[in-house]
Amino acid sequence: MKISTKGRYAVRVMLDLALHNTGEHVKVKQIAQRQGISEKYLEQIISILNKAGFVKSARGAQGGYRMAGDPHTYTVGMILRLTEGSLCPVACLEGEVNECERCDTCETLEVWKELDAAINKVVDGVTIGDLVERRKKRDAVADYSI
Repeated sequence: MKISTKGRYAVRVMLDLALHNTGEHVKVKQIAQRQGISEKYLEQIISILNKAGFVKSARGAQGGYRMAGDPHTYTVGMILRLTEGSLCPVACLEGEVNECERCDTCETLEVWKELDAAINKVVDGVTIGDLVERRKKRDAVADYSI
């Protein structure tokens, strides 16, 4: 499994909005500059996040975007599934029922199930709020060492 730039950037956008949450809306141009993402590509990503209700938008001079809820309510897994679709390592695990004709005799199926469980455990175990806390700790260590 390989996470696309869309998925990685969506996580970065959500983190950026959480880190710059002053109660006011943040402009796409500001996010794009901080994250090194083109505004056009960022608008596509933010549109996906907006349609899903992860971010709220406002138009006008004071317009922009802000996170719709608490950063601890959004897991990395939620954002990746929104932008990437399934995170399953193999197609036969994507549905509720495994429709692969070999599933009863497949010696590798258990490996793929374990890998799927491990992926989900990691991405569903980290929230945007957790990433904010990690960033603050890293910044505190950097400030201390100067």
